Amino acid sequence: MWSICKKELNQFFSNLTGYIAIILFLLINGVFLFILNDSSLFEFGYASMDKFFGLAPWVLMFLVPAITMRSLSDEFRTGTFEILKTKPLFSWQIVAGKYLSVLFVLLLAILPTLIYVITIKSLSAQGGIDTGGIAGSYIGLILLAAVFAAIGLCCSGFTSNAVVAFLISTFACLILYFGFNALSKIAVFANGADYYIEMLGIDFHYRSMSRGVIDSRDLVYFLSVIFLFLLITIKNIRKK
Repeated sequence: MWSICKKELNQFFSNLTGYIAIILFLLINGVFLFILNDSSLFEFGYASMDKFFGLAPWVLMFLVPAITMRSLSDEFRTGTFEILKTKPLFSWQIVAGKYLSVLFVLLLAILPTLIYVITIKSLSAQGGIDTGGIAGSYIGLILLAAVFAAIGLCCSGFTSNAVVAFLISTFACLILYFGFNALSKIAVFANGADYYIEMLGIDFHYRSMSRGVIDSRDLVYFLSVIFLFLLITIKNIRKK
C-alpha cells in the first residue's frame, strides 16, 4: 500500500502538474478573497473566514477530479494495471495507496491557507477571531476533500479515458454537494421531507461543521460516503 502511495506521489510531483494544482487552489482563493471587490474580505468588514469556506468547496469540486482523473484510468489505458495486479498486493491495498496519495496532495494544498487565518487575525480591530468555528470549518473542509477524492478515484476506475473520468467525477461531486439541497427546495417536499432530503447532501453536513460543533452524525456521514465509494472502487477493479 505504501509503495503504491509513494509511486503515485513521485509521479505526481515529477512534473509541474502537482505544483500547478496546489498553486491554482491557493491562487484562485487568494484572488477571490483579497483582490476582487465583490468577494474581498476587506470589503466584508468582519474578521471572518466564512467567504473562504464558502468558496473552497467549489474550487475543490474541480481541483480534486483533476488530481484523481488519471489515478486508475491511466493504468487501464497504458496496460500497467495488469502488471500492477501481478504484484503481491490486494485490491484494497492498491485503492488505499492511491487514495492516501491524493489525500496527501490535498492536505498540502489546504495547509498553506492557514496564512489567511493569520492575516485576518492581524487585521482584526479586536485582534480576535472565532477560532472554534474556523477549526470546525477546517475539519469539515478536509473531510469534504476526502469525500471528493473518494468520488474521483471511484469514477477514474470506470473508464480508461482521463477526460471522461474528470467530467463524471465533477458532475458526481456537484450532485452530492448541491443536488440534494436544490431538490429539497421543490414545493412537493415542503411537508417535512425537505429536511431529510437535504441531510443526504454533503453541503448540509459541511455547513453544520462550519459552525464549530463537531457532531458525530456529520462525522459518520462523511466517513460512510468515503467508505462507500472506496468499496465500489475496490469491487470494480477486482472485476478488471
